[in-house]
Amino acid sequence: MNVALYARPQAQKVSRRRLVLLAPRESEVPAVFSSARFDRPAHTDLLAKLQRFRGQTYLCDGAISQMDLDSAGCHKLDVDDRSWHVVSLDDNDEVCGCSRYTLYPNTVPFSELAVSKAALAKCSIWGNKFRAAVEKEKRLARRDNAMFCEVGGWAIAENLRRTTEALKIALATYALAQVAGPCIGVTTATVRHHSATVLRKIGGRSLFVGATELPRYYDAQYGCDMEIVRFDSSAPNSKFEPWIEQIRSEMSLVDVLSARPERNHGSFRPWPLHGESVRPVRMPLAWQYR
Repeated sequence: MNVALYARPQAQKVSRRRLVLLAPRESEVPAVFSSARFDRPAHTDLLAKLQRFRGQTYLCDGAISQMDLDSAGCHKLDVDDRSWHVVSLDDNDEVCGCSRYTLYPNTVPFSELAVSKAALAKCSIWGNKFRAAVEKEKRLARRDNAMFCEVGGWAIAENLRRTTEALKIALATYALAQVAGPCIGVTTATVRHHSATVLRKIGGRSLFVGATELPRYYDAQYGCDMEIVRFDSSAPNSKFEPWIEQIRSEMSLVDVLSARPERNHGSFRPWPLHGESVRPVRMPLAWQYR
């Protein structure tokens, strides 16, 4: 008799990814985040892991070349240090998804925005229209006493692209925008892997100048079609409002890693080493995926 046939099957290991927020390097962490931890070396290490993951993901997609990476394989951008990052970590504390959220005053010059370097901004036909559309969004932000922001650096592990991980990170970025304060912003989104489609589903809209919608365009730097998408943190797609609200309500409990020791309340705890207890954000039941 083959006893193996009657052996109790072993339960498969369930993967429980968790979200971590990486704060801007020189910014104070708002008091709403009760699980902020100060550890400059760990902040530097996680940012490098994120940049390496993003670099390898973009390189495999053909969006960048080896020349865009440093000797350690990291895709470094100046904006990274002054941005928030939503980071998804797997069971081994390896990065498996990320996005970048950059806040600006609503008077920020167009030339200081990342979108000012987009191919559409340099187009002889659409460049001035694109700038006018962005200036319109900045005026709306000033009218509503909101900040201006950009979202970028979106990358998802290949084996997770057909799961809800991409949507989770996008909605978590939306929730972060609500926690950080009202904001209106723009992003360049790739048509590849349906990134632009996902952003539109959760509330992104096209940019207009007058009655003219800015078109999809080809960006030779990334080797793919791109779209410019605008969003308002106060006006997501109503279908996703309950999910965003749940993430936002849990956002204060998410682990936040900071590189700046000063803070307007409380004291910092050291960043947990691998294997220590951490506080994961609770997601809707629909997101308890494998």
